[in-house]
Amino acid sequence: MFKGNFDISLDFLKVKSPPLIGVDISTSSVKMVELSLMDKGDQTYRIERYAIESMPADAMLDGGIVDLEAVSECLQRGWKRMGTRQRNVALALPATDVITKRIIVPAGQREDDLAFQVENEANQYIPFPLDEIDLDFQVVKPVPDNPEEVEILIVASRKEKVEDRVAAALSAGLKAIIMDVEPYAAQAAFELTLDQLPEGGKDQVIALVDIGATVMKINVLHNGESVYTRDQPFGGNQLTQEIRNQFNLSLEESEIAKRSGNLPENYKRDVLQPFCETLAVEVTRAIQFFYTSTQYTEVNYIFIAGGCAVIPGLDEIIASRTQVSTLIVNPFLSMELSSRIIPRQLNLDAPSLLIACGLALRSFDPS
Repeated sequence: MFKGNFDISLDFLKVKSPPLIGVDISTSSVKMVELSLMDKGDQTYRIERYAIESMPADAMLDGGIVDLEAVSECLQRGWKRMGTRQRNVALALPATDVITKRIIVPAGQREDDLAFQVENEANQYIPFPLDEIDLDFQVVKPVPDNPEEVEILIVASRKEKVEDRVAAALSAGLKAIIMDVEPYAAQAAFELTLDQLPEGGKDQVIALVDIGATVMKINVLHNGESVYTRDQPFGGNQLTQEIRNQFNLSLEESEIAKRSGNLPENYKRDVLQPFCETLAVEVTRAIQFFYTSTQYTEVNYIFIAGGCAVIPGLDEIIASRTQVSTLIVNPFLSMELSSRIIPRQLNLDAPSLLIACGLALRSFDPS
């Protein structure tokens, strides 16, 4: 399991973990979530505490850590704000830093034999020497109609990508227990929301659109399987830049004004509305790419996540442009809330906490 110099594991299926905090390190902020399990029988969770700490400018670039000290300090501030004693954390790598490959192998092999076969496959598909990567594999499922074979998912990343995140956590006084992959963590949390759909979304094609600061990530799901992914270079920073240009503010002042809503009356008409329309066009383009790249011809639901998801009316604009029912992701809807949580604030922050929530769920993976 994804072992490197820090002796951590990149395990994204069913591996028992100790209690931990889910930590999402993104370009704009660090998000932290701590959950507890109230009732093991029906998997009733409670959100104990969470924190969102703004990331200094230029600390991250394309999902990678540029300024280790700045990221570590951001992690430390977020951890202190949470007021928790828990120091074990689950982290995640962006999909762009991970290579995945699915293979079919004979079932019933010993783990040593399976590991040998996986390494041989990795040599063919991964364009780096094996001593420069951290490698993990997991049995996914039996091959349909052929019980003598199983599907294996191979996951690999350059060692420095893993070690940078672990080192940032370590410098903040935290211990990385698990390294996951962002789309898998987001999907785990998203699955908590499916009970709001008829029959839990069975046989429906669902597009999960995570609108971050610089990238809009699309993951299309069908019966729990990811059938299409795409990243588009568009995000909330475009809105910040438009605020800067329109009102002659610094980038920092623009970001603060965007979050607080302290802007002139013409902001909604001249800046926010055009941004939302452009964002809706980007979502429409992504859906069209999905249609032309797969055998699917319909999307039944769009769920939006990320900081932009709570812009008033954005879901309606996307629904109108795409002609697809559009909802805002909230993985905490069916959870109990601790006394530390302010419900109204959580509703605003929830779409940004999808990955962190999915990572926090790793505390409860069955062995």
